[in-house]
Amino acid sequence: MDDSPPLFTPLFLETPRHGLLAWVEFFRRVEIPVQAHTALRLDELAQDEDGVDMNELAALINADPLMVLRLLRHAGSLGHKGRNTADPKTVDSLETLILLGTGPFFRASVGLPQAQDWLASRPEALAGLQRVLELGQRAASFAHGFAAQLDDPKAPLIHEATLLHHFVEMLMWLHAPALAGRIDALQAATPGLRTRQACHSVLGIDVLELRLALIKAWRLPDVLAQLTDDDHAHRPQVRCVMLGLRLARHTREGWNHPGLTQDVQDIATLLNLGLEPTLRLLPKLELGAADAPAFASEGE
Repeated sequence: MDDSPPLFTPLFLETPRHGLLAWVEFFRRVEIPVQAHTALRLDELAQDEDGVDMNELAALINADPLMVLRLLRHAGSLGHKGRNTADPKTVDSLETLILLGTGPFFRASVGLPQAQDWLASRPEALAGLQRVLELGQRAASFAHGFAAQLDDPKAPLIHEATLLHHFVEMLMWLHAPALAGRIDALQAATPGLRTRQACHSVLGIDVLELRLALIKAWRLPDVLAQLTDDDHAHRPQVRCVMLGLRLARHTREGWNHPGLTQDVQDIATLLNLGLEPTLRLLPKLELGAADAPAFASEGE
């Protein structure tokens, strides 16, 4: 094991910022650590960047919500065509890599900070981050499966939008773990309390408004906002995202949640399937979620 000290030293926010603009300014330039296995593999691939398979690289990135967020923020900062708020065109991770080119990508993606090191002194925050990442990966697998069932060519975008739906919560565990812990404790003490309500109580802001503001500030793909907009919940692509998130939340502890009956009915309606075919399909999609790489602890 490498005992050298990490190159990045986190400074954790202990008290809430005042107002949405202050929160946006706080998060605008924060470091985004990635999972250890992602950082280590990127360092290996960078040694022969000309021989890298772009599909393999995209798959590595898409297995780590933190790396997806980091990549899209980096691309947004470069002002690539199609990534501004005036242009509704969107690009997924593979297309982003092609736009960047492997050389520029690896120059920005070697020696990245690792979340396990970043939160080494805050094991409860590392566990909280793990829960959010696992939920996102699980939900994205479900949403992608729904989109594929509908033969939607934008299934990869739906996967990414779902994967990053909770990116503000990821950032909170990384940069304000004490506040994220208070939100977690409030929800545990108040069954049925939604994350949005708990965040407002602790942070003094609407977490949805913060997410939308950061999407704009970082020039992230519009699809991250468009596909998680409750005002367009009637659209099949939005329904894929929303039902993927809902199913992931309701099945994270098993398949006995009382809301699952309604989930299955709504998914069957979305997919134009009967209840029985839908029930046979969902375990297959769950296997896809289970295939996502685990958030390994240091030393594994």
